[in-house]
Amino acid sequence: MATPQTVLVRVGADALLADVQAGRHTFLLDEPVAVGGQDLGPTPYDMLLSALGACTAITLRLYATRKAWPLEAVQVRLRHQRVHIKDCAACEEADQTLDHVQKDLRLLGSLTDEQRQRLVEVSKKCPVQKMLGAAIHITTNLLPTDAKFAI
Repeated sequence: MATPQTVLVRVGADALLADVQAGRHTFLLDEPVAVGGQDLGPTPYDMLLSALGACTAITLRLYATRKAWPLEAVQVRLRHQRVHIKDCAACEEADQTLDHVQKDLRLLGSLTDEQRQRLVEVSKKCPVQKMLGAAIHITTNLLPTDAKFAI
């Protein structure tokens, strides 16, 4: 079994700004000013879409390279929205809405129509998309206040 990936996120008492440490990399996530953030970084949803887009592009690059196809570049545009399944008084309940992600691909290079269609199918198999499309089991543990985190 692979070593689990570990990410540490810290948010202080006065802001929605999240300081993220992922291995040796650090970055900020925030919310827009309109919802109480400072807009000092992408939102958590932006990062989720970024992960899906990067995984898709990398998967296509690896596949095309292995097949020696003339894929010059990959561009992935993603949009997220919540779609209400039905009109109801309690539409914010978990079983009443559906998160929808639209993923648009732009494949640059002298590819045949068959190669392009195959790359569309391969794009649906990137590991992040497979994880998001599967039932994800999340456990939550409450640690003592004096617990120390290490990456």
